[in-house]
Amino acid sequence: MLALGNYNDLEVARAVDFGLYLTSDDGDLLIPRKYVPEGTEIGDVLRVFVYRDSEDRLIATTLDPLVTVGQFAALTVRDVTPTGAFLDWGLEKDLFLPYRNQRRTLRPGQRETVFVYLDEASDRIVASAKWEWFLSDQPYPGKAGDAAELFVADETDMGFKVIVDGTHQGLLYHNEVFKPLRLGDVHTGYVRTVRPDGKLDLSLQRPGHDEALAAADTLLAALQQAPNGLLPLGDKSEPDDIYRRLGMSKKVFKKALGTLYKRGQVQLHPESTQLLKAE
Repeated sequence: MLALGNYNDLEVARAVDFGLYLTSDDGDLLIPRKYVPEGTEIGDVLRVFVYRDSEDRLIATTLDPLVTVGQFAALTVRDVTPTGAFLDWGLEKDLFLPYRNQRRTLRPGQRETVFVYLDEASDRIVASAKWEWFLSDQPYPGKAGDAAELFVADETDMGFKVIVDGTHQGLLYHNEVFKPLRLGDVHTGYVRTVRPDGKLDLSLQRPGHDEALAAADTLLAALQQAPNGLLPLGDKSEPDDIYRRLGMSKKVFKKALGTLYKRGQVQLHPESTQLLKAE
């Protein structure tokens, strides 16, 4: 069966002035000439993305959309109408976000996290900003301390809501985030707590001793790249200066300093750190 809203490997059946027709179990469909790779011949198999055009016809393209059916993405709003919003997903025809699937008032230029699915009633590809509905209802299979892939989905007064490993919801608290985050960013993070309600408290830094070791590696790399091994950051430096240069909090920076000092790798000054040459 043809995978609508996803990639398909389809054979070229015939050529017309305005493109090529590809054969599938659901009938032939057009790939416009501007998307046909140079040198394509009858009988070749093309890997194409299949969706519906502005006249609701099945159509193929070699363009890569920003998201496919069954995935989460943060997309930019192009237009808003009484029936819904239209999102830029990298194709000529924008992705429809029905009014019933919205969670807030939207405006052009705004980014919104959505889940993309195939509407069974209309057989159309649509988006939903109520992305929590599409997460797993099973207990999170991991435990505290595990690494996970974090997709930044929304910002609240408490912190950033994230989608963990594409299946569960978690929270990065504001007071534990020390670098800019935007919707759609994907980072490696760590599970701090699995809460009774199944949601997860998360961190972008490794917990405990591992956090200090990771920060020490980052600081050592910065020292090795600094002129003469001298970094203008020390115990008395301002937190903002530390964050701008290293992307870590002052608390984590001091742990890293302590780790390198115990190894005998650095000489400490109030507002600078000197890398010592190995003997």
